[in-house]
Amino acid sequence: MSSINTLQDEIVSEFEILGDDRESTIFYIMELGEKLPQFPADEQKDENLIKGCQSKVWLIADEENGKVRYFADSNTDITKGLISLLIRVLDNRSPEEIIQADLNFIDRIGMGSIIGSQRSNGLASMIQQMKRYALAYQTKLNA
Repeated sequence: MSSINTLQDEIVSEFEILGDDRESTIFYIMELGEKLPQFPADEQKDENLIKGCQSKVWLIADEENGKVRYFADSNTDITKGLISLLIRVLDNRSPEEIIQADLNFIDRIGMGSIIGSQRSNGLASMIQQMKRYALAYQTKLNA
């Protein structure tokens, strides 16, 4: 499995190919969201919503062999694409790796200028929630 930094470099390379074409970049983000596995309909409940997101984003996590697995969905295509990028980088990692991850790809691809300040705040909330899950599983595994 590739390291977090290697995956971030791959994402940056993919976005560099698109250049400054904002429309293509947004379309690509939406395409990425379509590749997320089907989210269980019974998990689309308020307790799984990420607070601080303009759109509805449901996120659940599970622990499997000491690794954190993430599952997510959103009611908007762009936001679904954003969470899919985070899952691509952080899924199936140890809690320690997730907690310590410096997600620099977001700044490196200029995501803030692509998605605007409202969605940037939501993206930060997604990252916080993913790290909270990792911290909870780290605590559980070390108990």
